[in-house]
Amino acid sequence: MSASLPELLALADRAFWHGFAVFLRVGAMVALMPAIGEQSVPMRVKLAAILAFVLIVAPAVAPPDLPPGPGNLYRLALTETLAGLILGLGLRLFVLALQAAGAIAAQSTSLSQILGAAAAEPMPAIGYVLVIGGLALALMTGLHVKAAEMVILSYDMLPMGRFPSGATLSDWGLGQVRRAFSLAFTLAAPFVILSLLYNLALGAINKAMPQLMVAFVGAPVITAGGLFLLCLSAPIILRVWLAALDGFIASPFSVPP
Repeated sequence: MSASLPELLALADRAFWHGFAVFLRVGAMVALMPAIGEQSVPMRVKLAAILAFVLIVAPAVAPPDLPPGPGNLYRLALTETLAGLILGLGLRLFVLALQAAGAIAAQSTSLSQILGAAAAEPMPAIGYVLVIGGLALALMTGLHVKAAEMVILSYDMLPMGRFPSGATLSDWGLGQVRRAFSLAFTLAAPFVILSLLYNLALGAINKAMPQLMVAFVGAPVITAGGLFLLCLSAPIILRVWLAALDGFIASPFSVPP
């Protein structure tokens, strides 16, 4: 028994070192991850989610080549935290795309001030509805399972203990931001088109009947039209958004055109 004790201690030391390295990457990703990483989620819930991810990811990846030590500890802390932040930021941009789409839609339909401070981050009511719906839909379709698979696959592109290339990282970041803004404008396109048609019709009515107070007549129309359009387009918007999110999770390091 005493002869096998050093071997057990060495095995436990390697397992702890391996789990700690995975914990760094997963913890940074969960901090920015949609749904689980929101500010309204308690820290204990986030910690439990991180530990669950570690138990899933650690057996599927190889242990670090770096032996335990203070120098390697600092290196792992930097490289793995950076890798996790890259993954989490890529996921977080999709939430920001929904928020931007909601802001564009709200400004187009004169609904930008309703329930503006209902969330932890003030946003228009349309953006709040889209974000809550998108997060709920993502969790219902297995966001946590997809995120675990993405972390496991990320070790092929971002090996443990190695810094990513600065040029590659900058190209990837610009591509993700470009995709997020493109997605936001695509999702808000129905509301922008409705606003354009509404303002053209309002201008024509004002030109034909200058004595009519078209602002008092048209304001309820654009508000009702925006709410009706939200009811019709929200399922399609969330479906398009979820497809884009799944595409990113399937290939997180591809640079969009």
